[in-house]
Amino acid sequence: MSEVVITVRGEHEVRIAPERAIVTLSVALDGPDREAVVARTLALADPVRTSIVAREGSGAVEEWSSRRLAVRSERPWNNDGTRLALVHHASVDFAATFTDFAELSAWVADLSAWEGVSVAGTTWILTPETRARVEQEVAAEAVRTAVARAGAYATALGLTKVEPIEIADAGLITDRDAADMAPKAMRAFAAPPSGAGLELQGDDLTVSATVEARFVAA
Repeated sequence: MSEVVITVRGEHEVRIAPERAIVTLSVALDGPDREAVVARTLALADPVRTSIVAREGSGAVEEWSSRRLAVRSERPWNNDGTRLALVHHASVDFAATFTDFAELSAWVADLSAWEGVSVAGTTWILTPETRARVEQEVAAEAVRTAVARAGAYATALGLTKVEPIEIADAGLITDRDAADMAPKAMRAFAAPPSGAGLELQGDDLTVSATVEARFVAA
C-alpha cells in the first residue's frame, strides 16, 4: 500500500480551581447640583479606597486600581416627551485582585450595604505562572491525543509506520495536495502556549487546547 496522509484533531482540557479573583465596583451618585454630587461621590469613595488599602496590607488583596472621578451631565426626557432639568452623574471605579476568597466574600457583603456602591462583578483567574504551566501541559496532551488517533487510523489500515508532517493550532492546517505533504517537505509548527483557551465556568476554570495534525503512514 502506498503512503497515506492522515489528518486528525487532538483535544484536551482540565478543570482547575481559580487562584485569584478580580472584583470591579463603582461608587456613583446623581442629582441636580453638580458640586454636591461630586463632593458626595468623593466622600463615599474614600472609605471604599481605605478598605481596599487595608486588605492589601493584610495580604488579602494582591493589587488594586482606581479610576479618576468621572462626571457627566444630561437632560432626560419624561414619558410625555418633555425635556427635564439637568441631571449630573459622578462615579469612581475600582478594581481589586483578591487572593483570599473568604475575605472577598465578606468584603463584598459589607460593601453591598454602602450608599452609592455597586459591585459590577467578579472574574476568577489563575496566576500567570500557573496559567502558562497548565496551558503548556494541556497543549502537549492534545498533541499526544492527535498522535494516538493517527496511530489508530494507521493500524486499522494495516500500516505500521506513522510520521508527523504538520501540526498547528485548530484552523491553521493548510489545504495542500498530498504530494506536498511528503516528509522531504515537512513543515512543523509547534503549538504555542497561547493556543490553549481559557473558559470561565462558575467558580472553576476550564483550560483547553485543540490542535490539528497531519501524518504520513506507510
